[in-house]
Amino acid sequence: MSGPWMKAVDARSASALASGALQPVQSEQFEFEHAGLPFVVRWVSSLAAKDASQGVAVPGGPRDPNFNPFLNPDPELTVGPLGDAHVAILNKFPLSPRHLVLAVRSFAEQLQPLDRTDFEALARLMTEAGGLGLFNGGTAAGASQRHKHTQWVPAMPGNASLALFLPGLPAGAPPLTVATHPLLPLRHCFVRTDVGIGMPLERAAEQLHLAWQHGCDTLGLAPGADGLLPPYNMLAGDGWMLLIPRSREHYEDISLSAISFGGTLYTRHREQAERVRAAGPLQVLAAVGYPAPA
Repeated sequence: MSGPWMKAVDARSASALASGALQPVQSEQFEFEHAGLPFVVRWVSSLAAKDASQGVAVPGGPRDPNFNPFLNPDPELTVGPLGDAHVAILNKFPLSPRHLVLAVRSFAEQLQPLDRTDFEALARLMTEAGGLGLFNGGTAAGASQRHKHTQWVPAMPGNASLALFLPGLPAGAPPLTVATHPLLPLRHCFVRTDVGIGMPLERAAEQLHLAWQHGCDTLGLAPGADGLLPPYNMLAGDGWMLLIPRSREHYEDISLSAISFGGTLYTRHREQAERVRAAGPLQVLAAVGYPAPA
């Protein structure tokens, strides 16, 4: 897709690649099926050097409480404002072309509840180009930054998406239908959104926000006394939203974030990728969530 936003993303990407500000992640991968679902497991060949120079804990950026790349983002990586409350920034270490961070302009904690403006920012991209919206709620869910932000990756071969789960979800369900997937062995819920390319922005943002609220209510995700939610991941795309409460960040020594629940799991080394394949991605994902209700 090459609407106005994607043209701006591509122009900024070309400039940032030329200057070295953008450093795409290089990887090798396995592709295979588990329980009939297609998965990609990648080991990231560029991560060792990145780890050594940046202190990186997971793909996506440094985990340093004194470093906030989103408060005053690098101009070479900044695409532009998304409405009044957000700015679109190229992920410095993108997992795919056009990988974007959608950060609030003023600091807010990552585990503050998502609001309508957060979904308006996502909807601006999803109504132009589709793709997958992502949210890592807290370090236990794979977040590398405290500054409140969502992420977006385009629909392209090999990228994470919710399409792998569609055969197990109710076809033709009306918006806000809540469902679980029979093959996901952990506590979760899907909420039908019916958001797609060409949909009016306000309607798409409203559907995404309502779906998130329905999902949080279904799973009992509610703010504590500090106003923050417990750790969770959110994915939105292919007409559905998926929410997963998180119990921990790692399976063994492998960090998992929202993108992992879209069928694409990242590791640092081939040996870790082999362990994911041997254990089975569904079991790996289940290990960082909570048991599904009996």
